[in-house]
Amino acid sequence: MSSSEAPQPLWSRPRGALKGTLTVPGDKSISHRALMFGALALGETTVEGLLEGEDVLRTAQAMRQLGATVERLGEGSWRLQGRGVGGLCEPDDVLDMGNSGTGARLLMGLLATHPFTSVLTGDASLRKRPMARVTVPLSHFGATFTGRSGGRLPLAVTGTATPVPQTYELPVASAQVKSAVLLAGLNTPGVTTVIEPEATRDHSELMLRAFGADLTVSVRDDGARVITLVGQPELTGRAVKVPGDPSSAAFPVVAALIVPGSHIVVRNVGMNPLRTGLFTTLLEMGADIKLVNEREEAGEPVADLEVRYSALKGVTVPPERAPSMIDEYPILSVAAACASGETRMLGLAELRVKESDRLAAMADGLKACGADTEVAENDTLVVRGTGQPPRGGAMIPVNLDHRIGMSYLVLGMTTAEAVGIDDASAIATSFPGFADMMIELGADIHGA
Repeated sequence: MSSSEAPQPLWSRPRGALKGTLTVPGDKSISHRALMFGALALGETTVEGLLEGEDVLRTAQAMRQLGATVERLGEGSWRLQGRGVGGLCEPDDVLDMGNSGTGARLLMGLLATHPFTSVLTGDASLRKRPMARVTVPLSHFGATFTGRSGGRLPLAVTGTATPVPQTYELPVASAQVKSAVLLAGLNTPGVTTVIEPEATRDHSELMLRAFGADLTVSVRDDGARVITLVGQPELTGRAVKVPGDPSSAAFPVVAALIVPGSHIVVRNVGMNPLRTGLFTTLLEMGADIKLVNEREEAGEPVADLEVRYSALKGVTVPPERAPSMIDEYPILSVAAACASGETRMLGLAELRVKESDRLAAMADGLKACGADTEVAENDTLVVRGTGQPPRGGAMIPVNLDHRIGMSYLVLGMTTAEAVGIDDASAIATSFPGFADMMIELGADIHGA
């Protein structure tokens, strides 16, 4: 499926308990970075478990256009021959990143310190998303950006031949902005420093070190993380094993928690503590989730998750947890709608600038399905559950947002009336085969 095809409506309705074992696709954040760092490394990089969703395939194609050799060997198995730091070449055509905000923003960091001009574009959803949060710090290195208002795509990037190292303090915690600045710093002489007010996912830091970069992390007295990178290292190709994406695992996990009688096992899930805020929150809500076979792969903690149906209760989710679960609030709000009592999710301004305005999408869609929900002051999402699922019965516009689409399909597995989404095509960007996998567990998902 591709987000450029005709709309693909889907309906979800209850059919009974979910049972079985599944493996979710590879982590999207790690997959993007494995391709980019492999393209910048000398020698051969092999990647196993790569997410082959549309977003990541766009990054693979962009690395080819920039001169790296990128080959698919088999399902999830890829090989790259890199160009070395600073060795990327000017692309012959526009770099089309589809729906991938991560791919586009990280790629801007790479391009900012390569001395040529390239043009980035994306689908209708990505072209609406603001990019100034990335272009502003990258322009300090010496790059120039020419685009639409707000720095939106299509965007021409002219990298600088004489980059100046930066110390940049993020105004808002963002792993994408942090990573873009670090990627620009790779091809910059001297030391580049990024200061983040609170910890965000650290896949870039872990993988840069694994490829041979000189990178250190310290914590200030006020709790801010200080990441220091020595520029122009010689990165060396390596083998990367990508764990399952916790953001993808979130959907079958919540489905099993809210569909009575369910018992599933999700294998090989990445458990990086900066990504597991949703699981922490679900446990606080009373979820029966057990970690089994805990281990470490390629520097990342991994475990299997055993999940059983649970009577969930409402909780307050503190704003400082947001960076570790920013993509999981849509599916958390579905869990909250089936829980007893009030769930308050604080500090969600970041959700307004994702693939869609996710804050509005969840509040409006849950109301349409009969849930008591509102957006309170300071970007707080409030969901008041009765201990029973809402009635359902709505067709939800997803606006090319894969996580909104999957969240409402999960909700429909337990509501009295079926829940529909107007277009499932974008789901392939992060979770190819989602509907088929859930059907195998016992869900009833079907087209119009």
